[in-house]
Amino acid sequence: MRTPDDLQQFIEENGIEAQLLRDIGDTPTVPAAAAALGVEPDRILKTLLFLAQKPGDREAPPAPFVVISHGEHRVEKRPLADLHGVGIKRIKLASPDIVLQLLGYPAGGVPPFGHCTAVEVLLDSSIADLDPGFVYAGGGDDRTMLQLTVEELTRVVQPQIISLSV
Repeated sequence: MRTPDDLQQFIEENGIEAQLLRDIGDTPTVPAAAAALGVEPDRILKTLLFLAQKPGDREAPPAPFVVISHGEHRVEKRPLADLHGVGIKRIKLASPDIVLQLLGYPAGGVPPFGHCTAVEVLLDSSIADLDPGFVYAGGGDDRTMLQLTVEELTRVVQPQIISLSV
C-alpha cells in the first residue's frame, strides 16, 4: 500500500507544484474537510475509480478509469457509459480492494496522480471552470490532503474534461 510519503516522492520527482497537508484531523466528509481547511466545499475533490465492462466478452477484465469530481457531487454514470460505448449497467464503482490493487492507495485517500497503474483520467468540467486558487484532493490517506491549483492538476494528469456530476 502506498502512503503520503510515496505521494510526496512522486511530487518531488516529477516537479509538481503541490503540497501535502498532513494530520489535518478527522475528515470523514467533504464538509468536515472543508471546515478543517477553511475553504468552500466545492474546493474539495474526490478521485474515484470506475470500471467499464465491455459487452460480449465476460472473460475480459473491465477497463478501469479514474474520475476526478467535486467531493459533494454525485457522478452520473450516463456520460461515463456513453464515453465508453457501453450500457449504464456496465459502469461500476470499483470496490475498495480493487482501488487499492490498481491505484495503490486506500479508498478515501486516493490522490489524483501517483497511482501504481496508469489509467485514463476524466475530470468533471465544473472543476476546470473553478475560479483560480487552490483545490484539495486525497493525499494518500484519510488524514492528509493534497493542495494544488486546477491548472497544475490538469497539467499533471492530462485528463479528458467532461460534464460528469450534478
